[in-house]
Amino acid sequence: MEEKNDQPDKIDEKEERRREIDLNVLYPEKGYDLNHLFPDEGTKKLLYELRRNKRDIDRFLKSLHVEEE
Repeated sequence: MEEKNDQPDKIDEKEERRREIDLNVLYPEKGYDLNHLFPDEGTKKLLYELRRNKRDIDRFLKSLHVEEE
């Protein structure tokens, strides 16, 4: 039974690495190291969610314009 408990830890570790947010990739137009400016994972996640929400809002607004025409 202990072997089953060890496997989820390995999976969680892989998922955690996958979830690491690289702000320099997210905002390539900036000329400085955003990961250095915002080392806190909470701030990185907030900026990632902000980017994602903006994209979703833009898509929603675009769909409204298509329906109006």
